[in-house]
Amino acid sequence: MSAPPPRHRRRLVGVSTKMYFSFARTTSYVGTLLGLLASLPAETRAALRDGVDVFVVPDHVSLTSVIAQLRAASSASAPVPVSVLAGAQDAYHEDAGAFTGEVSPAVLAEVGCRLLEIGHAERRRLFGETDAGAGRRAAAAARHGLVPLVCVGERTRPPAHDGGGEDGGGEEGLAAAVAAALPEIRAQVEAALAGVPDAADVVLAYEPVWAIGASEPAGPPYVVAVARAIRALDCVRRRPAAATRILYGGSAGPGLFARLSGGGGGGDDDDDDGLDGLFLGRFAHDPEQFVKTILEVAAA
Repeated sequence: MSAPPPRHRRRLVGVSTKMYFSFARTTSYVGTLLGLLASLPAETRAALRDGVDVFVVPDHVSLTSVIAQLRAASSASAPVPVSVLAGAQDAYHEDAGAFTGEVSPAVLAEVGCRLLEIGHAERRRLFGETDAGAGRRAAAAARHGLVPLVCVGERTRPPAHDGGGEDGGGEEGLAAAVAAALPEIRAQVEAALAGVPDAADVVLAYEPVWAIGASEPAGPPYVVAVARAIRALDCVRRRPAAATRILYGGSAGPGLFARLSGGGGGGDDDDDDGLDGLFLGRFAHDPEQFVKTILEVAAA
């Protein structure tokens, strides 16, 4: 595996276990993942080290144990060849106080958490979370040095375009579909970035709600077009190019990023307007498949 050309933004691949795993399964999963990464051939290890970061977002109860595993792996005699970061699935926007059942971003930072997932569609649907609330949590995360991992995406499949297919339904249909989806996405991104310093790192995970859990993801031309539209938003353009990474996460799995890169999501133009990686769910709950996807993204 040869290293791809240098980029201004490092690739990024991550997985959330949501509430699927037990504590034992979580720690076993992370241990297996780290072992697979550490055992990769030397050439592959070098390519990973030069161009990709990885993150794991477990449940809150397992988080400190996962952080301990990651720290031990980084100092082992045969350390993993890639930066593996731990993230949390949610937190409150206040640092401390009488907020029973909530989790403080200050405490997350204290124990070594590096990212905070914010605004996932499931939390919006099940718990009534809003754009304004996502913005407050993103600001709190950045205040404590956590990277806000903000989930954005339209709820309804655009009527002008079915989202699927390899040709995107033609240029006119594709443009109409993106135009239909963009107002909702723009509101989410603007709210998320409103309280975050422009120089602070942010990850935007584009997950069209209609594609989450679907048997097939949105079509590559559509995903790439939406990613470019997000990067063209004024609130994103004013930030340093390296400070905002955009991932795709709707039913993402092995083989998808190569298709996204072929559809315009990678290559030389990627530093300007493309995708930087994937945010995975159930497809990456098999650590071997997760590693396969990491290698695929690193090579793009």
